[in-house]
Amino acid sequence: MLPWKRLLRPLAALLLAASATILPVTAAHASDAAVSSSSGWNDYDCKPSAAHPRPVVLVHGTLANSVDNWLALAPYLAHRGYCVFSLDYGQLPGVPFFHALGPIDKSAEQLSVYVDKVLAATGAAEADLVGHSQGGMMPRYYLKFLGGAAKVNALVGIAPNNHGTTLAGLTHLLPYFPGAEDLLTAATPALAQQIAGSDFMTKLNAGGDTVPGVRYTVIATRYDEVVTPYRSQFLSGANVDNVLIQDLCPLDLSEHALLGLTDRIAFHEVANALDPAHATPTTCASAIS
Repeated sequence: MLPWKRLLRPLAALLLAASATILPVTAAHASDAAVSSSSGWNDYDCKPSAAHPRPVVLVHGTLANSVDNWLALAPYLAHRGYCVFSLDYGQLPGVPFFHALGPIDKSAEQLSVYVDKVLAATGAAEADLVGHSQGGMMPRYYLKFLGGAAKVNALVGIAPNNHGTTLAGLTHLLPYFPGAEDLLTAATPALAQQIAGSDFMTKLNAGGDTVPGVRYTVIATRYDEVVTPYRSQFLSGANVDNVLIQDLCPLDLSEHALLGLTDRIAFHEVANALDPAHATPTTCASAIS
């Protein structure tokens, strides 16, 4: 085997690992029905209340799925009276459980179909979207190119990869490994598309980060080791609120994965973004609220 090919395999594995939203996958993968019965989310009989008139669609991150990414946040929001739904997207043939690896534009098409399904079931005119990692960025393609802005009130991104990532500089190694980027594109298109400077990222951000009529919130952590530099997550434009979680609680040490998986301080800020008229201050004490 050529030397560069021997080096390519660990590089690709490292990129996969660093891009992952890490959470243990249970031996028996929970179905939508089981989750619905146990925690009140993915309940298609749920009707939004006057207090929370829009359903919330949760959009998982790279290598995650509609259940594992939301075992903490979905019940948190459902307990507060929201109709909460989550989808799987970006599946690759023969790869169970680990999703958001397929072409991001196709994933956005899946999101479009799913939002229509949720709106039809709930009778709502608009939805709110909350996404982690790729799930906080991919909906921007739906809003910008697939007509989603007419159906979405707000997008809340938790550690979203909005402008591509250097993976702390690891992607700068790709030019030194001939064929590495082609391999990533062929095997896991979404990983290659999330590299800073990719054709996908260039198209997504051309002409501005936002579209009219949608409120945007970005919740980031300075300790993010996946979407780097962390300030690349922030958006520019009208109706944007960029939040660094350490500005709200300096003691919060959450990195990329934990910010979306378990961080109740971030969850409190998500709730504020979904209902800004009744927002309350997010502090370190929000971890137990």
